[in-house]
Amino acid sequence: MTIGLGSGRAVWAVVERLPRGTRAVVASELTRERALTAGIEVIELDGSFELDLALDGADEVDGLLGLIKGGGGALLREKIVISAARRFVVVAETAKKVERLGEGFRLPVEVVRFGWRDTRRRLGALLPDPELRIEQGSDPFVTDEGHYILDAHIPAATEPATLADALLHVPGVVDHGLFLAMADLALLGRPDGLVERLERP
Repeated sequence: MTIGLGSGRAVWAVVERLPRGTRAVVASELTRERALTAGIEVIELDGSFELDLALDGADEVDGLLGLIKGGGGALLREKIVISAARRFVVVAETAKKVERLGEGFRLPVEVVRFGWRDTRRRLGALLPDPELRIEQGSDPFVTDEGHYILDAHIPAATEPATLADALLHVPGVVDHGLFLAMADLALLGRPDGLVERLERP
C-alpha cells in the first residue's frame, strides 16, 4: 500500500503511528521531515501509480464532508495528493465540525506573487475582505510552491460549489481551500477519546 499524507497536527499524529517502512507521498516539507524521522519511505508522485489512500486533516468539516483546508498553507499540494488517491479519509477533532463552511475559519486562497495586490482587488468581488497571510513578524507567508495566501471570510449566503468554481476563474489564483466532494470518510476525535464517523452521502 502506498498512501498520501497531508499536513498539520492531526496528520503528524498519524505519522507517528504508521509502521516503519510505510511508503508515502507527502504534501508538505514539514510532513516530509516528520515522515523521514518516523522511518517512512517517502516517494515522489511521478504519475506511474495511484495512491491507495490519502490521509489529511481539515480546518472545517460540514455534514456533507465538504472541507476548508489550508490553515497550514499546503492546500495546493494537499489537493494534488488527494486527487491522486482512490480514497480520502479526514482525521480531525469534533471541534472542526460546522453547520456551514466558513462559519469559524477564513478561506485560504493561494495566489501567485506577481500582481498579488491586483488579484486581491479582483477577489473582492467574490470575498469581502481578502487579507495577505503574514508570518511571525512582518514577512508574507510563502507556500512550498513559492506563492502567497490570501485569507477571506465567506459570507453566510454563499454556495460553496459556486464560489469554488468562480475563484478558479480569477487570474492570479492558483487554488483555494474548498475541498468539496473529495472526502469519503471523516474520523473526528471526541474529547472523551471516542471517534465520530462521518461518511459522504
